[in-house]
This record gives sequence, structure tokens and C-alpha cells, in this order.
Amino acid sequence: MDVFREHIVKSIKGGQAFIPYKKALEGVKPELRGVRPNKAIHSVYEELEHMRLAQKDLLDFALDPDWKPAEWPKGYWPEPGHRPTEEEWMKTLNGFMKDMNRAVKLAEDTDIDLLSIVPQTENSYLRELMIIIEHNSYHFGKILDIRKSLGDWK
Repeated sequence: MDVFREHIVKSIKGGQAFIPYKKALEGVKPELRGVRPNKAIHSVYEELEHMRLAQKDLLDFALDPDWKPAEWPKGYWPEPGHRPTEEEWMKTLNGFMKDMNRAVKLAEDTDIDLLSIVPQTENSYLRELMIIIEHNSYHFGKILDIRKSLGDWK
């Protein structure tokens, strides 16, 4: 794999300039996952579920010729103030990680020219991966701030 793709993969996984995503999500207290620090700020669960939905949508857009967008904003955010069960939390966490690995595989796939245009769009594969990287890093920063404000971060 070339250096360019290696850099993309490292950025998808987090780390380097910011904390690795897996570490940022370790040890979130179950009773705090759905807690909003105040009315104007989302919960850790809301942020992560939004990230999962958006990341999946971006990958499906790039890889599924039958992709259809979800309704905005309902299709991209969970119900405000929802307190997830353990099963819902695990579905969100595992779904996010699964699709993060799909993004890694896309970046590593040398059969796909990352600078080429996704069929029937005006966007390159690289653009889709960069949106995933930027969107996830932004929302993970928010997750860390939420955890800090709830006293749930070292």
C-alpha cells in the first residue's frame, strides 16, 4: 500500500493529531451515555449514533449504486434525549466500528482510484473519505468535551 493510502487509513482510525476513536469511547459510564450536560449539548450516545448514521450513509453513497439518502434530520440523528439500552449502545458502537473498517477497506483497495469520481456523482472517493475523517474528528472532539463536562474523562 502506498504512503498516501496509509495516511488516509491512519486518519480514518483516529490518532495522530487526536485521540484514537476506540480509546475515546472506552469506559463511557452506562448511566451517562444518554445524559446531556445541558439542553443545548447532545449526549455521547446522540453524537456517536449520528456519527454511525452519517458514516454509513457516506460509505453507501460511494459504494452502493442504489443508495438513497435518508430524511434530514430524522434519518441522521437519534431521538433527542434518548437514553440507550446496553443493546442499543452496543449496536451503535459496533456499527460505527464496522463502518470505520469499511472506510479503511475502501482506502486500502488499490482497485479503486481514490481520485476517480464515484459513478453517477460529481464526488471522488477521496472526497467521501475526507468527509468521514473530518466529520468523525469533529464529533469525537465533542464527545470528549461531553465526557469531560460529565466528569467521565480522565
